[in-house]
Amino acid sequence: MIDISRKRNFCIVAHIDHGKSTLADRLIQKAKIVADRNFQNQMLDNMDIERERGITIKSQAVTIPYIANDGIEYELNFVDTPGHVDFSYEVSRAIASCEGALLLVDAAQGVESQTLSNMYLALEQNLEILPVINKIDLPAADIPEVKHQIDHDLGLDSDTAVLVSAKTGVGIDDLFEAIVKRIPSPKPDTSGKTKALIFDCHYDPYRGVVVHLRMMSGSIKKGQLVRFMRSETDYKVEECGIFRLKLHDTGELTAGDVGYIIAGIKTVADVRVGDTVTLTDNPVEKPLPGFKEVKPVVYSSIYPVDSNDYEELRDSMEKLKLNDASLIYEKDASLALGHGFRSGFLGLLHLEVVQERLERDFNQSVIFTAPSVRYHITLSSGEEKYIDNPADYPEQSKIVSAREPYIKASIITPATYLGSIMALCTEKRGSQTNMQYLDQKRVEIIYEMPLAEVLFDFYDRLKSYSRGYASFDYEVIAYRETELVKIDILINGKSVDALAQLSFKGNAYDKARNVCAQLKDEITKQQFKIAVQGAIGSQMIARETVNALRKDVLAKCYGGDITRKRKLLEKQKEGKKRMKMVGDVELPQSAFLAVLKTKEE
Repeated sequence: MIDISRKRNFCIVAHIDHGKSTLADRLIQKAKIVADRNFQNQMLDNMDIERERGITIKSQAVTIPYIANDGIEYELNFVDTPGHVDFSYEVSRAIASCEGALLLVDAAQGVESQTLSNMYLALEQNLEILPVINKIDLPAADIPEVKHQIDHDLGLDSDTAVLVSAKTGVGIDDLFEAIVKRIPSPKPDTSGKTKALIFDCHYDPYRGVVVHLRMMSGSIKKGQLVRFMRSETDYKVEECGIFRLKLHDTGELTAGDVGYIIAGIKTVADVRVGDTVTLTDNPVEKPLPGFKEVKPVVYSSIYPVDSNDYEELRDSMEKLKLNDASLIYEKDASLALGHGFRSGFLGLLHLEVVQERLERDFNQSVIFTAPSVRYHITLSSGEEKYIDNPADYPEQSKIVSAREPYIKASIITPATYLGSIMALCTEKRGSQTNMQYLDQKRVEIIYEMPLAEVLFDFYDRLKSYSRGYASFDYEVIAYRETELVKIDILINGKSVDALAQLSFKGNAYDKARNVCAQLKDEITKQQFKIAVQGAIGSQMIARETVNALRKDVLAKCYGGDITRKRKLLEKQKEGKKRMKMVGDVELPQSAFLAVLKTKEE
């Protein structure tokens, strides 16, 4: 058993695509904990979606043995963290389980918005921050400029920065030595009582939930009864150990360790990230600080393409919930799409990941309705309620006031693109609260804007206006007054509930017109004209017409009297009028997806 003074717990924090997963690969490869023939890139990203998109969705942990230059053996516990803003709570818990953080900065891109926000997360936990400049092998690498940014933007000492190339392996030995020398060992707790922080968990189909722990004090052994303090449940430990990519059973976890326990827990929902684990027969008085319930910010309804597949979709959602505790759903029904589920997500990336996993892992064909946020509404009766589904929206006359969630958005961009990005933020109802030049070329702007405005096309347009250079980070701050309306979409005079949207009144006209234009291209032509309308209450605010598919009734007339032709045309007109009265329109699956598209596409 290695002494606590020779343990080092650290994580890597960085902006998206600054090379976290590649650096993790090099650390694992250097430590020889996996044979070269079994090695593959992105070792810690074990989902197909993570590999394809080059992003980390689930945080992972691995214990690396390392013998330093002075011959002393150390145990390095490394926690990989997601970089995307949707998973920032997972990042904060992973950071809380460490004493140090490697702050990775791209030598070509420099300091970006999530580099700053993740550094502040690490500072809140009083972590020792070790700056690492990655990608020094790139032709576009500008090391003196990045060092200046580390000094100026981050307030860290750039002379202590370690230069590495995670791709080629240059500087990895220096990084190992810096980790051992600069990151402090865990501080032993004098109370002697067992206390551990849950920073993650994953589901094993054969053994149940595997709980990822950082031992703060005491020890946990196989066969002991442990208590999860927030949920107030007790479990018997069946196995405990450390991560060596695979689970490595050691029979005991002691203070300073990062490891796992298996205790016959059936679903991920029973385990809460940030909870405290202690012994049942000798519990601690109060849990570790920092725990919070993760709340969804984006809502959407999920329906099977074929309504007969509802049972299969329900089973798939239950299995997905086993793996993803932050997925929240309840039963929902639509006249147009049948039975489905109303689901809450941590953000748009989380929504996309759930959609892809349903389609790939569970082979489900699904339709997602337009994403919505949760609005706070006060009714004339004095009742207050939260609404995220257009179907639950009360009559406009009964609403006294409506409030919507606002975010504080931080954007770092080259100064060249500042004008177009400010215009975009203003168009999205943003109000600027701060702007500062980080250096001669880069500007940081802070905007407060409604979360609903960011859902659809904001991120894509930001990247396109800045040619991919602008970086974006946000946090939800408060609810504020808004003018909220419900846009109904009518096809041939009938309202289609699955296409309804909640919108800010000032944007309602453009939104309705855009949806009607998209639907016009998707709806198959019939023998009669089809009206596609957008309405607020009884007032029509947009309309498009799908022209009739015209049959040539004059084809059989070779010359002859005009009255014969007129008679045939009149007869056709009468038939079309009758058809329109009884005619119903089938909406293709693509029509529901068209609502998500924007006019720029």
